[in-house]
Amino acid sequence: KHYLCGYCAAFTNIAITFPIHKVLFRQQLYGLKTKDAVHQLQKDGIRNLYRGILPPLMQKTTTLALMFGLYEDFSSLLHSHTSAPELFTRSMAAVLAGTTEAVLTPFERVQTLLQDYKHHDKFTNTYQAFKVLKVYGMREYYRGLVPILLRNGPSNALFFGLRGPIKQCLPEATSYSAHLVNDFICGGLLGAMLGFLFFPVNVVKTRMQAQIGGEFQSFSQVFVKIWLERDRKLMHLFRGAHLNYHRSLLSWGIINATYEFLLKLL
Repeated sequence: KHYLCGYCAAFTNIAITFPIHKVLFRQQLYGLKTKDAVHQLQKDGIRNLYRGILPPLMQKTTTLALMFGLYEDFSSLLHSHTSAPELFTRSMAAVLAGTTEAVLTPFERVQTLLQDYKHHDKFTNTYQAFKVLKVYGMREYYRGLVPILLRNGPSNALFFGLRGPIKQCLPEATSYSAHLVNDFICGGLLGAMLGFLFFPVNVVKTRMQAQIGGEFQSFSQVFVKIWLERDRKLMHLFRGAHLNYHRSLLSWGIINATYEFLLKLL
């Protein structure tokens, strides 16, 4: 049931927040201001607004199903086979779940290509994007794997580790709706915090995955390149972070509240 609840929570979230994510993506890739990114999407037209939604829908639903399901499975497995403290076993379970999620990198890769207007003339749908990448070999599907691994494991450990303590700090819920609100606040705050913390990692990941063919540059090489392009200013590296903060607040609020709601129903 943890897998099913994670899947449904992700589906609900993607359907609601995809347009916001698309604005954020353009900011990460081109360093645009919010109004310029929105204007760029307006020029693309309503027809292209949900262009590229299939990969994140497939990737995120499967990813969150694995995130919640594997976390519970790995936690039980480690708890029954080791005598390590619970904090350690649960942290390890979260990192292992996040690392396993990285298997789905090709979906995140294709999503990046479909959302970049520079590739609009190369392919029109997910199938075509996968077909184009096939020519370059399997490795091309996993371009940007390193930043994804750097993001997934630690962010999972922090999310599952802090979810309980944050909820305990909120006013005690005395009704079903109050529990739902607390779960939304708890998930939202954590998602926003982690989204901001790992924002530069995602900037590097986006730049790496926007490329088709050519040299495979390391994480540090791409980071330095972006750092120089943006005038060595930290503020420019975090361009789009405020929108990401609000998107993550909404997204993870929806995910956590939906997950906990469905978990109680099943």
